[in-house]
Amino acid sequence: MLDSTVSESNGAIAQDTTEEETAPVTTTEPAPVSVEADEPIAEDKPKRGRPAGATKKSTAKKIRTVELTLTLTGTEDGEWQAELIHGAKRIVQGLPVPAAAVAKAAKELGGDISENIETVLAKAREKHLTRVAELEAELERARQALAELED
Repeated sequence: MLDSTVSESNGAIAQDTTEEETAPVTTTEPAPVSVEADEPIAEDKPKRGRPAGATKKSTAKKIRTVELTLTLTGTEDGEWQAELIHGAKRIVQGLPVPAAAVAKAAKELGGDISENIETVLAKAREKHLTRVAELEAELERARQALAELED
């Protein structure tokens, strides 16, 4: 680059023409500083919590959950009813459910659910077997009474 400067001194005009060369700029890194083990290293420790104004977006896939509550109500007679609630809204109430469907669902669910439902089903079976035995005895008495009337 050519730099031309005109200066005035004591009434004389002189022109100074100089040429500047531009050298490539190189940066040098400072020499590493050795630190003794006894001296703590002064580092900027991050503050707890989120930095002001920074929001981290979750990379987890957001899953929309649906709250459904299915309630099965059974009696010792083996009669079952279902009730379905979606959020706070009751969808179905008092829907009769066959005991066989309840037993099948209990086997599929397994664990404590299966054990508790099977206990109720066993009581219902026992009660029905007792009732069948009573009805068979009553039927036999009715047949005997009918046979006595025909003679």
